[in-house]
Amino acid sequence: MNICVFLSAADLDDRYTRPAREFAELLGKGGHTLVWGGSESGLMKVVADGVDEAGGRLVGVSVDFLAAKARQVSEPNEMVIARDLAERKALLLEKADAVVIMVGGTGTLDEATEILELKKHGKQTMPVVLLNSEGFYDGLKEQFRRMEDEGFLPVPLTDLVFFAEEPVGALAYLEESAGTQ
Repeated sequence: MNICVFLSAADLDDRYTRPAREFAELLGKGGHTLVWGGSESGLMKVVADGVDEAGGRLVGVSVDFLAAKARQVSEPNEMVIARDLAERKALLLEKADAVVIMVGGTGTLDEATEILELKKHGKQTMPVVLLNSEGFYDGLKEQFRRMEDEGFLPVPLTDLVFFAEEPVGALAYLEESAGTQ
């Protein structure tokens, strides 16, 4: 399975890098491919290193103005450089069978809301997991529930996203959704 991970390129505390590293190792050991923003820094590097070391394949999609920070890869891995952020998001989703949203800033939130909006309108059907490491997305989860309760979501929240508290639960949900378990 090609699993796109939206996450931060920032250097973060171990309470965030530990679950990201654990998910990466599970992904790699499971024979899956990581589709990610291509960065060789921060949490993106942690995940790419974990997948690579565990035997998984890497497919990076960087963007022109960040190309200098892109990971250098060789076959069978792949790196694509997009013209802009919009093309990058489109390519990430095009190459993915599923999405995991990890901790991140405004870029991660932008990517997360884009895939959920596409799912809401039936333009995407792939499973989406929000990995809520250390309760990072508790506030967002509450906001999504309020949107659902007050009629802002035309489909049930559970049809849009699965909230996982631990990496093993995130991957298990994806594998079950894809029928590869």
